[in-house]
Amino acid sequence: MNPKYKRILLKLSGEALAGDNKTGLNFDVITDICKSIKKCVDEGVQVGVVVGGGNFWRGRSSGAMDRTRADHIGMIATAMNALAIADVLESLGCVVRVQTAITMQQVAEPYIRNKAVNHLNKGRVVIFGCGTGNPFFSTDTAASLRAAEIEAEIFLKATLVDGVYDKDPHKYSDAKKYETLTFSQVLNEQLAVMDSTAATMCRDNKMNMLVFDLSRPDNIYDAIMGENIGTIVYGE
Repeated sequence: MNPKYKRILLKLSGEALAGDNKTGLNFDVITDICKSIKKCVDEGVQVGVVVGGGNFWRGRSSGAMDRTRADHIGMIATAMNALAIADVLESLGCVVRVQTAITMQQVAEPYIRNKAVNHLNKGRVVIFGCGTGNPFFSTDTAASLRAAEIEAEIFLKATLVDGVYDKDPHKYSDAKKYETLTFSQVLNEQLAVMDSTAATMCRDNKMNMLVFDLSRPDNIYDAIMGENIGTIVYGE
């Protein structure tokens, strides 16, 4: 069976990299995630990755700190996660490039769209760190932006739940799971799958998104093979 998608953008939350530890890096968890990414690469799929930083820093709940500075700390946290993922992927035999939206040339390439696409065309995994490089924008927004820029066929959002629900399934037993919906519904119904800026960017760029559970890392591979998992959100 051939992959359903040729080029994807995968969004990983920082919290997912911590596993049960909730903070820091759990390399057993990261290795399982990276093994699934490698399976995608081995199928000829071009993989871009955006990673969050919540396992190190939650700037919006940091208290009295200036929001811009708090967001800058969060961006640096994502760079640490990007380097950790790169290291594990390389140990598995993948060729990887880390690009950051804040220049740190001793450890990563600066983000340049054409360079990123060139890497993808050569079969390299490209990990995008530091969000958009600007405060007040989430890493979901960064993932939406990078997905559009690299012309990904789909935005894969790996989460801690198995799709999009009308309310928090961890709190409400009667929460209803959506099989499909549109970004306009996400915005109009204020569904907590992503922030409104990210949802609007996906909608305006007609970018489809698949939301799925990362507790089973092979869901990444199953997603690119077209298995029926999670919730598809359509860009109208």
